[in-house]
Amino acid sequence: MTLVRSPDLAPPDLSAAKRALRAVACQQRGLLAQVAGTAGPAQLLKRFDAAFQPAPATIVSGYWPSRDEIDPRPLMTALHSRGHLCVLPVIAAVQAPLAFRRWAPGDALAPGAFDIPVPPESAPALTPELLLVPLLAFDCTGARLGYGGGFYDRTLDALRAAGPVLAVGLAYAGQRVEGVPCEASDQRLDWIVTEAGAIRAEAS
Repeated sequence: MTLVRSPDLAPPDLSAAKRALRAVACQQRGLLAQVAGTAGPAQLLKRFDAAFQPAPATIVSGYWPSRDEIDPRPLMTALHSRGHLCVLPVIAAVQAPLAFRRWAPGDALAPGAFDIPVPPESAPALTPELLLVPLLAFDCTGARLGYGGGFYDRTLDALRAAGPVLAVGLAYAGQRVEGVPCEASDQRLDWIVTEAGAIRAEAS
């Protein structure tokens, strides 16, 4: 699969560069999801297990997949079955970090922002130690292109200021690009796991 190429980064307008890459990356991810089908999430679980052995009862944040994101639910179900505590992100406010509420397979969910299901307000709030992060594109340094809301950047900044946390992007291998346009507030991932393997972020 040909990798998505980053737009020309010479212009000073990083916002324009990100918008251009998002348009291409959205289309590319949709094609990758169609090709991978249900085998993609199954392979993702295998690749994660080969690279990581979280400590017992680690609090893991997943996400509910939308817009052709690679589905983390088989991985989250496996982690839950091994005794890890799973949470899902909740948008508390537009400019705030994400909140996290306890989730288990089969739990009833409530409508959330952007029509993404979330645990109800009655679910316990927990602070994750391992984040599984969706994305549109990534590069070898761990730079991540999201949807532009900055939620994961604010969240990782706050969590990293408070203590150790591991950020693992989940993606299709074909979402890798030569370089993601970055600014000072962008938080890099520690690892990226795809259906083809696990990639440790290189120093930028």
